[in-house]
Amino acid sequence: MTRLQSPEFTSRRGFIKASAGLLAGTAAFRFPTPAIAQAAPIKVGFMLPYSGTFGKLGQFIDEGFRLYVDQKGGKLGGRPVQYVQVDDESKPENATDNMNRLVGREKADVIVGTVHSGVAMGMVKVARDTNSLLIIPNAGVNEATGPLCAPNIWRTSFSNWQVCQPMGKVMADAGLKNVVTITWRYAAGEQMINAFKEGFQANGGKVVEDLALPFPEVEFQALITRIATLKPDAVFAFFAGGGAVKFVRDYAAAGLSKSIPLYGAGFLTDGTIQAQGDAANGIRTTLHYADNLDLPANKAFLDAFLKKTGKDGDIYAVQGYDAAALLEGGLAGVKGDIAARNALVAEMRKVKLDSPRGPMTFNKANNPVQNVYLREVRNGRNELIKIAQANVDDPARGCRL
Repeated sequence: MTRLQSPEFTSRRGFIKASAGLLAGTAAFRFPTPAIAQAAPIKVGFMLPYSGTFGKLGQFIDEGFRLYVDQKGGKLGGRPVQYVQVDDESKPENATDNMNRLVGREKADVIVGTVHSGVAMGMVKVARDTNSLLIIPNAGVNEATGPLCAPNIWRTSFSNWQVCQPMGKVMADAGLKNVVTITWRYAAGEQMINAFKEGFQANGGKVVEDLALPFPEVEFQALITRIATLKPDAVFAFFAGGGAVKFVRDYAAAGLSKSIPLYGAGFLTDGTIQAQGDAANGIRTTLHYADNLDLPANKAFLDAFLKKTGKDGDIYAVQGYDAAALLEGGLAGVKGDIAARNALVAEMRKVKLDSPRGPMTFNKANNPVQNVYLREVRNGRNELIKIAQANVDDPARGCRL
């Protein structure tokens, strides 16, 4: 028997012919490949308030995120983006069910939300339990990047401590010694007031009285009367959305803005300034953004946002925009593979954003490191006075990352 007739050679020749047939058949049938999988859409779940007190804020976050994606040709990490929206209505009691819907039924690859700190706490707990990727584009509740920090939980906004603690020194340096605070009685309000007090008292200031009312009540008259009775050097306030509009108007209508200067966290006037009108003039706030920041990135953002939406951009739109930019930065490093969670997180930690707010990096707890600005309302704008504190890094108290 010749070598060509041997069983060994015949079996090899059969294998080669069969393999060649399989290869030829791939023209008609293609097995799934990683490249094809990466072309599937990334599903972004928005869990934001689209109605109620914070409705406008949620809408601007949504529009800011979509603007960035549009500028990238409708893609992030080279993959098309698909959206699903849930109106969380700023109701903490619905947070778990809403989050589980996005993670479970909708199978969102990443959740973007929310505004209300109480709702955010419910979202954070579900994200930790399910290892879901969560980017918080507003809620500043300290715990999210503090004791409840996790590699899959990120923030493109601020911590409540971060934007208010610098104001304490600003007001003390201005010679203000005795101050009254006022806010809603819920997590964000309490944490922002405590952060301000930490900075103010460390620099020799005294808080005469802390005033509060339940969220989202807006009957301020009794508390404004109390402020008039106490006659402090100034008032430090935290309100946002519709509540901020009414408080500022009521404060001015009572005549207090002429005798007792009003200071606050920047949300007192951001997104609300047009509705407040002349009542807002002269209010000083600290925040990680100012309307007239003379930065190329900010000018480009404001122009693009106005062109796309017909509206003037604000910090809420910026935070949504930067949520998309952070995700893009991570996805670019893993070639769009959002399922490669450990590698994606590692790439996100390297991200340095040239944000409309200024330079931004992220600390060990995934909270932004950023400038906090002192602004004053002038002619319907939150105009920059100075940098209150540069590169403010939240202490991430209790974070074990």
